[in-house]
Amino acid sequence: MSEEIENQHHQTFEGIKHTDSSGAEFWMARQLSKILDYAEFRNFLPVIEKAKKACANSGQPLENHFVEMHEMVPIGSGAGREMSSYGLSRYACYLIVQNGDPTKPVIANGQTYFAIQTRRQELADDTEFKDLKESEQRLFLRNELKQHNKQLVETAQQAGVETNLDFAIFQNHGYKGLYGGLDAKGIKARKGLKKSQHILDNMGSTELAANLFRATQAEEKLRRDKVEGKVAANRTHYEVGKKVRETIRDLDGTMPEDLPTPEEDLKKLERRVKSEEKQLLKGNELPKQKGKQG
Repeated sequence: MSEEIENQHHQTFEGIKHTDSSGAEFWMARQLSKILDYAEFRNFLPVIEKAKKACANSGQPLENHFVEMHEMVPIGSGAGREMSSYGLSRYACYLIVQNGDPTKPVIANGQTYFAIQTRRQELADDTEFKDLKESEQRLFLRNELKQHNKQLVETAQQAGVETNLDFAIFQNHGYKGLYGGLDAKGIKARKGLKKSQHILDNMGSTELAANLFRATQAEEKLRRDKVEGKVAANRTHYEVGKKVRETIRDLDGTMPEDLPTPEEDLKKLERRVKSEEKQLLKGNELPKQKGKQG
C-alpha cells in the first residue's frame, strides 16, 4: 500500500508540472497546495513565506523561483476564477516541502522527489560540469560521493548503525531500493565485475549521479526524521533508494542496473590522470643550468 502511495505521489508531482515557452518547468502554488494536503491556500502561505526566506538566505534571487501570478481556480459547475498565486521553480518547491509538515506522507515523498529533481537540474545547468569529458565527470561525481558517503556513515552511526557489518547491511538496503532488489553482490554479478572490483569505481556518470542522490537524500532523511535503530535506518535507506528509482522511471530513464559499465576502472583512470599531470609538470619545468653562475 505504501509503495502505491509513493508511486502515486511521484506521478502527481509530474502531472501538475507546467512548461513555459522556453522549456523551463514550473509548478503553480495553488495546485501544489492541494496536492500537499492543505485544505485552505491561506494555510499554505506561511509555508511559502518560510521557503522564500530560505531562498533569500541561500543567496538565490527570489524572482527566479517565486513569481507572483494569477491562477485559474475551479469554483464549481465548470466555472473558474482567477486568483492570486505563485509560479514556483523546482527549487522553490523543494524549499516548500522542506518547510512543510513531514508527518504527512505526501510531504515526505515530496521532499525526496524535489530534492532529487533539484540536484539533477543543478548538474544539468552547471556549465563547467557539462563541459567536462565523461571521464572527468566520473572522477568529479565519485569524489563527491566519497565525501557524502562519509557523512552518511556518521549519520547512520548516530541512528544505531555501528559495526562494519551493520553498515554493509545498511548500504545493501540502499542498493536494493535503487537497483530493484539487487544487493552489492547482485550488482557485481549483473555488471560482470570481479570480486576485487569496487562497484562505485565501475559506474558511468549517470549511474554515479543516481547513487549520489541516494546517498545525499538518505543522509538528510535520517537526520531530518531523527531515525533511531538499525532496522529503521535500513528501511529509510531502502525507501530513499526506491524513490530515486521511481524518479528515474518517471523521467523514462534507464534503470541503473541496465546502464553500461565503463571500460576503465576509476582507480586506473585516476592513476592515468595523475601520471599525465606529472608528465605535463615535468615538461613545463625550467631546464637545469649546468656549471656555476658567474
